[in-house]
Amino acid sequence: MSAMDLVPIRRALISVSDKSGLIERAGKLRDAGVELLSTGGTLRALTEAGLEARDVAEVTEFPEMMDGRLKTLHPRVHGGLLGRRDHPEDREAMAEHAIPHIDLLYVNLYPFEDTVARGADEATCVENIDIGGPAMIRAAAKNHAWVNVCVDGADLDQVLADMDANDGSTSLELRKRLAAKAYARTAAYDAAISGWFAEQLDTPAPDFRAFGGGLQQALRYGENPHQRAAFYASSETRPGIATARQAQGKALSYNNLADADAAFELAGEFDSADRAAVVIVKHANPCGVAQHDTLTGAYEKAFAADPISAFGGIVAMNRPLDAETAGELVKIFTEVVIAPAADEDALAVLSAKSNLRVLLTGGMPDAAQSGWLTKTVAGGLLVQERDIGSVTADQLKTVTQRAPSEAELRDLLFAWKVVKHVKSNAIVYAQNGVTAGIGMGQTSRLEAARLAVRKAQATAEENGWDTPRTQGSVCASDAFFPFADGLHAAAEAGATAVIQPGGSIRDEEVIAAADEAGIAMVFTGMRHFRH
Repeated sequence: MSAMDLVPIRRALISVSDKSGLIERAGKLRDAGVELLSTGGTLRALTEAGLEARDVAEVTEFPEMMDGRLKTLHPRVHGGLLGRRDHPEDREAMAEHAIPHIDLLYVNLYPFEDTVARGADEATCVENIDIGGPAMIRAAAKNHAWVNVCVDGADLDQVLADMDANDGSTSLELRKRLAAKAYARTAAYDAAISGWFAEQLDTPAPDFRAFGGGLQQALRYGENPHQRAAFYASSETRPGIATARQAQGKALSYNNLADADAAFELAGEFDSADRAAVVIVKHANPCGVAQHDTLTGAYEKAFAADPISAFGGIVAMNRPLDAETAGELVKIFTEVVIAPAADEDALAVLSAKSNLRVLLTGGMPDAAQSGWLTKTVAGGLLVQERDIGSVTADQLKTVTQRAPSEAELRDLLFAWKVVKHVKSNAIVYAQNGVTAGIGMGQTSRLEAARLAVRKAQATAEENGWDTPRTQGSVCASDAFFPFADGLHAAAEAGATAVIQPGGSIRDEEVIAAADEAGIAMVFTGMRHFRH
């Protein structure tokens, strides 16, 4: 006897924490003549619904104990899952020890991720670490030549459909697909648990680091059409693209998701209770950022900051979208709008642009909330904490003869928040809570400063302004000026104040250049490289 393509299902073990759809699916199994084995709350739900099911304890001849911690960790359960039908020794052992074959396992795990997400205490989180479930899933997946393993209701639906098509049997191809998903599910589950322990212990570099997630969306392609791609959601509950509901529009692309994330994270830097903020992003870099008392005013100013780049961009905001702002948004082509919420009138206005993708996240990300970011490199992963660094006015060190005015100080702090989200080397000019010019991704800081000025000049021409808005602006640099030439470029652009980390061996030279130009300069003691 050898592993067959089609294997009939005669006995199923069902033990689930999420019981949605359980009775309907289990009923279909019973109608197909499948014997049901079950445990604890699942068994009660089945029998109360009038479905005949056998208690696993009857099979193991061992009672469930320790508040349910011990019920399926038994040779008669795992032997039934692992026994190979085409191995005489396995069949003899099963017969000798009264181990029944189990052809189908339907288990979804204790809700550890949800328990952590709702802020439960440590003891509750530990009790929601499933032991028997992952063990059974892995056993069934290993023996996929004979056993079907289902980790959610959608898996069981596939099994039922295959049974209908194959007279009560399932195909080897399906069993392999289910096994692959099962191992990925237990890996993601263990990743969430190990990550939680690392956080509890404040261990930044554990010996092993695991990351996992569930499929959120299969994507048509990646950054380019010849690259395959998909979007997976982790156990992190940070408001953003993973928590968003798409209210309308075409399917999101890889680039849409990456840009929307970049835009919304920057929008989260600004307190919505203070002022409205709007961020417009193109290719993961902000092209216009503005604060205003109203959301409409913030959008208009952000758009005017670089109307050329704003075409086909991503718009993020820190307040719920209203109809007035929506009316401005639909005047040009925009790829994605991402907001914490939107009122019905706003959605009605946006519906005129049926292809416009609208994401409603249900909240704003906390700029001070730590987390872990990963980047793949050949043969490994680079892991770092999210950049939650920030400064307040009283933490700034004035290093020039002239200190910044209150108005300059407000703009310096605004520009510092923006430059944190610009690809390095980065320079940001800002005035009155609006970006005036952004230079990003350059191989020298001087060129970043010059690029920002060129963009400001192009924007002035586009808007019909007499002079670029870098005149009278402030300037933020994500890292120190290695030479005075970058400072000279800022002065020539019309900047009156500069914020930068400091720490160069030529700081005194740069400070002297600022004093000579009458520029106020403050050091943060913190840099914001972004690659």
